[in-house]
Amino acid sequence: MKDRIALVTGAGQGIGKAIVRSLTDRGVFVVAVDQNREQLQELVSDLRNKAMQITSFCVDVGDSTAVGEIVDRIEREIGPIEMLVNVAGVLRTGLITSFRDEDWEQTFSVNTSGVFYVSRSVSAYMMSRRSGSIVTVGSNAAVVPRMYMAAYAASKAAALMFTKCLGLELAEYNIRCNIVSPGSTDTPMLRSLFANHDGVEDVITGSLETFKTGIPLSKIAVPEDIANAVLFLLSDQASHITMHDLRVDGGATLGI
Repeated sequence: MKDRIALVTGAGQGIGKAIVRSLTDRGVFVVAVDQNREQLQELVSDLRNKAMQITSFCVDVGDSTAVGEIVDRIEREIGPIEMLVNVAGVLRTGLITSFRDEDWEQTFSVNTSGVFYVSRSVSAYMMSRRSGSIVTVGSNAAVVPRMYMAAYAASKAAALMFTKCLGLELAEYNIRCNIVSPGSTDTPMLRSLFANHDGVEDVITGSLETFKTGIPLSKIAVPEDIANAVLFLLSDQASHITMHDLRVDGGATLGI
């Protein structure tokens, strides 16, 4: 993977940040994209101080025009994007009957349309070179109904199927498209859901009231667990794997 160029969205925190660090550790030149300029600048500054190869762009992946322009600029000024990791995501929770239009629209704008816009722009270049690897970070909520998470689960389910369809269409160009679906992972997004200090234990135990299974491995993931799975699917070690959904959830979905 050394000296290849990777584009990572949602790079400013959590899973995206861990993926960026793992890629740069392996000599990959990373183009980090995020909507949060402050988090992005902090990440880039830290890695550059360690002599890592990285640059960044503040972009809303839900803006089709902005995405197309930035991908063109990367290809023109930096080099060929050989790896893409779609991580950018938002979470809005609540009962369906009380959910606001803007919450639904924002969820799909980032979690689904963003994956489409970035993948479409990048894959057009990959097709001309007949090589590339794309990984979309989804969620195990895409395959199991979750109370209070209808928009998030639906948006991740759409991104899952989109990535599989993309992989089918791009297979003839030797471009692999896979999904990594995390379960509960220790990130700011997960922590924002906790109403009390026992939040982690509640997730591990599960809840009969909300029809949610616990985690058989009795622990939540750390971002590096997800990053390891992403790196595997990006790498040549996974050269014969495409359209695959790799669940990294400690067994929470019971292998469904």
